[in-house]
Amino acid sequence: MIPDGLFEKIRRLEVRTRGVVEDVFGGEYRSAFKGRGIEFAEVRPYQVGDDIRTIDWNVSARMDETYVKVFEEEREQTVMLCVDVSASENFGSEGALKRDMAAEICAVMAFSAVLNQDKVGLLLFSDEIEGFVRPRTGRRHVLRCIRELFTAEPTARGTDISGALQHVLRILRRPSVLVLVSDFFDTGYETMLRAAARRHDTVAVELRDRREEELPPIGLVDLTDAETGETVTLDTDDPAARQAFADEVRARRERTTAKLRRTGVPHVPVRTDTDYLEPLIEFFRERNRRA
Repeated sequence: MIPDGLFEKIRRLEVRTRGVVEDVFGGEYRSAFKGRGIEFAEVRPYQVGDDIRTIDWNVSARMDETYVKVFEEEREQTVMLCVDVSASENFGSEGALKRDMAAEICAVMAFSAVLNQDKVGLLLFSDEIEGFVRPRTGRRHVLRCIRELFTAEPTARGTDISGALQHVLRILRRPSVLVLVSDFFDTGYETMLRAAARRHDTVAVELRDRREEELPPIGLVDLTDAETGETVTLDTDDPAARQAFADEVRARRERTTAKLRRTGVPHVPVRTDTDYLEPLIEFFRERNRRA
């Protein structure tokens, strides 16, 4: 039974994201993810101008007339949403938690996939596998995935991207689209991410929050790491302390960007205090230009 408040939240998210998909995003998605290739559709009589390499000689011999094979793009594919639900995802300083932002991004991707008759699956992870929804098609299935995102109660607090990717690679037998949504507060995942990128069309969406990058001057503040529980006290009235904090965060972001670049996985940073659609659309447009 879905609580009334959560039902309304999911319903509003569906209305908002479906409108975005139909008006703006769906075409970008379709252009970016064109399917696995082409598949045989039918044979038909030869017409002037047809490529002679498509002639089906067996059928032509039986019918005593020249026939050619017709191929069409194999559209249906699987989109696997691999979403970080560790404790750090419950942070947000500008009216939106990183976890809520992840749900919106996943809703847009999922409704785009369904619009193109693709399957959608969901994997939730912390430093454990927290949930899995097998890939299927249809609006009701997408709403189930969104509900799982909002109602998941993780049993662990940390982040293990490598473990999550290992699980995905065991599940996905055919080449698929893998969307990894995380703040990437983790290390040691490059090898598995590179392996995932070799088998699947992989995209990394990095969630960021402004208050994790800069602090206002408000005096003594206790900063607690959501995943480890470690707490430090910082005098935010001290410009040097604020600068040291900002420098450390900037260095961590640069390390994440460098890791993703080395794996060859496209990287889309998204902030909780800005519109997530703009960087997503720009990413897909740039991808299409390069293609």
